[in-house]
Amino acid sequence: MKAGGEIEVCRVSTMIETDPVGPGGQGRYLNAAVEIETSLEPRRLLRALQGIEAELGRDRRREQRGGSRTCDLDILLMGEVVLDTPELTIPHPRLAERWFALQPLAQIAPQARHPVLKKTAGELLAELETKR
Repeated sequence: MKAGGEIEVCRVSTMIETDPVGPGGQGRYLNAAVEIETSLEPRRLLRALQGIEAELGRDRRREQRGGSRTCDLDILLMGEVVLDTPELTIPHPRLAERWFALQPLAQIAPQARHPVLKKTAGELLAELETKR
């Protein structure tokens, strides 16, 4: 499936339902991972993802930080890209700590390598599960 000709969906994990991380009083979350191919550079991809969030009803101006939201699309990894700007950090800065992100990522791309930690998604998930 292509979105606007610049993003091609390759694989999609199953959805998992998890408890929220953040302020209390939130409902459970649905989490999944999607592997894409894109010609977009990281900042343009981020803007495209934020556009999809807005189309699905997300209004960042009205949200409480860490609170519930309609949709939250994150860039977890982007090949060997390492980027740290106020706008965007790749790999996602808390990826190795988040079971709800690692579990679906490892389902579709267990050999995807974290370019900073030098471990695969499968290895990171196994390490995190031993701490749970």
